[in-house]
Amino acid sequence: MTDAKLLLCDCLKSQSINAEQIEKLTGLTCSKVHTALCRAEAADAESALQSGDVLIACQQERTTFEELAADLGVNDPLFVDIRDRAGWRADEASPTPKMAALIADAILPAPADKVVDVTSEGTCLVFGEAEIALSAARSLCGTLSVTVLIDPEDEIPVGDDRRFDVVRGRVKSATGALGGFNVSFDELQERVPGGRGPLNWTDPRSGARSACDIIVDLRREPPLFPAAEKREGYLRADPGNKEAYANALLEASQLIGTFEKPIYVKLNEDLCAHSRAQKPGCSRCLDLCPTGAIKPAGDHITIDPMVCAGCGTCSAVCPSGAVSYDAPAPQHIFKRIETLAATWRKAVNEPPRLLVHDANHGAELIRLSARYGKGLPADVLPMEVSALAAFGHAEALAALACGFSSVTVLLSPQTEKDGLPFQAELATAISGNRQIKLIEPVDPDQLEAELYIEQVEAPALSPILPLGSRRQVTRLAAKALNEADAVIELPTGAPYGAVSMNADACTLCLSCVSLCPSGALKENPDQPQLKFQEDACLQCGICTTICPESALSLVPQLNLSDTALRPIVLKEEQPFECIECGKPFGVRSTVERMIEKLAGKHSMFKEGGAARLIQMCDDCRVNAAYHSENNPFAAGEHPRVRTTDDYIRRDH
Repeated sequence: MTDAKLLLCDCLKSQSINAEQIEKLTGLTCSKVHTALCRAEAADAESALQSGDVLIACQQERTTFEELAADLGVNDPLFVDIRDRAGWRADEASPTPKMAALIADAILPAPADKVVDVTSEGTCLVFGEAEIALSAARSLCGTLSVTVLIDPEDEIPVGDDRRFDVVRGRVKSATGALGGFNVSFDELQERVPGGRGPLNWTDPRSGARSACDIIVDLRREPPLFPAAEKREGYLRADPGNKEAYANALLEASQLIGTFEKPIYVKLNEDLCAHSRAQKPGCSRCLDLCPTGAIKPAGDHITIDPMVCAGCGTCSAVCPSGAVSYDAPAPQHIFKRIETLAATWRKAVNEPPRLLVHDANHGAELIRLSARYGKGLPADVLPMEVSALAAFGHAEALAALACGFSSVTVLLSPQTEKDGLPFQAELATAISGNRQIKLIEPVDPDQLEAELYIEQVEAPALSPILPLGSRRQVTRLAAKALNEADAVIELPTGAPYGAVSMNADACTLCLSCVSLCPSGALKENPDQPQLKFQEDACLQCGICTTICPESALSLVPQLNLSDTALRPIVLKEEQPFECIECGKPFGVRSTVERMIEKLAGKHSMFKEGGAARLIQMCDDCRVNAAYHSENNPFAAGEHPRVRTTDDYIRRDH
């Protein structure tokens, strides 16, 4: 959108805007600096909207401008906030470099969202204490098709409202999400229609299953699902909290129709290192997924897009790139980081700081700080992301290598935090102990206390261009941030490293090679040799699990030298030569060990020249066995083939 026109407004002269310098730094055509674009000068906004693509430097009045665009019948403009994030601040440094960087970030083409349609026909299961659940059903039955589940031990109030179904029983388990829940029950009893007096019920039965689109859980018990607040279509409220109860019923009443469910992550099963041949390997994403959307599926994992809530943790921890966040993809985040840093460098020599935040908690703290406090320091560039947990070590390292002096991630109460501390620790180790922080301020004062501190001078470097996969960007950034050919020690669990071998224990059986999911361990088809390419190693641990001699162990590290990019020989031996044809086969030490243990000792190798079979290649061994006295392939003389003449003679 480089041909768009940028509409500027100083918001009643409350900020200083240098339109000429912004135009120079961003390449955009800038309007004059308005004072009340949303009110007194709205005619200028109307004219600009009618003329073509527009970027409006105001977020506060976004709704006003979108309504204006709708009235005019033109496309909605883009928006960028340069007031709360740059213009309103306490320090005296020029806000123009930051404004330009934020504008350059805003005009980057955003990838289209990937979605799938989810249909809810309004079938709703409500359960909880009898009176509360029945009251909820009476409120919802006008909109939804409601079934109320009442515990068998609860007393049912007198009444027989036929606008909804009533059953008795207990929920045993539930799976699925909005539009596709599957629920199993214990002691399920259905209401028998007809009859006078108390309700009649069918005999209780367990194992019954049913499907519904929405679940309203009004129990005072643990939820049915992990991270229940992230499970779409599952509404849970404490009935003692009137506001939460009312909100749950209101939301349930609106969950009917067809909805767009974002597809947050992309899975490449071929790259997954979860397991091989039932030997466990990487389980990082499984261990951290808060909703249970990720499940084992043989040698790889599977992700239920209906259950996935898009926290992004799996993408940050995946060592191979089999799982990658796709809303947007990491490559778009890398491009944004590079754009922010490059635009800043056009105007300022000193490096900026990066503040990563979400669209809710973090953005609100920034707005409150700008309006009532100091605002953000002039050198702090805020970058709003859709999933904080997806901002892992690769993204932090890319920011440092692009020229940021530090990276601060502003966590929110909704952020999945389990994986982030290790990502920060890993990035700190790879970056040479540069400043990477996770902060959790609850108010603007705490945010300002974290940001208005004396800065540690960052070493000068040549900024990188962060292209490629997350592993490739990590290596590229690490080389820019460290000495050439450095070998960096990493914490246990890092997805980079080498394998250490006990050469005396290894028999070169090569079982590790056959199961290595990334091809880091390799064989030489021409001789007994085990090779290892460190750059490809995922530290999944399958090789250490499968090795029958326990000869391998993992060494978490990042080797920046070129030796990590090519295979090195871990162990090699001379092959054994066949005593019949002289062809090399097997490993000499292994064959000699077999001869020592079996020849003349094992029942199969005591008589004659049976022990010689051990010293033969496959072809010669088969040939020797075929011509031996006790040939296992020998059989009687083949019967004569019967012909038509034989059958004719038999009939006559």
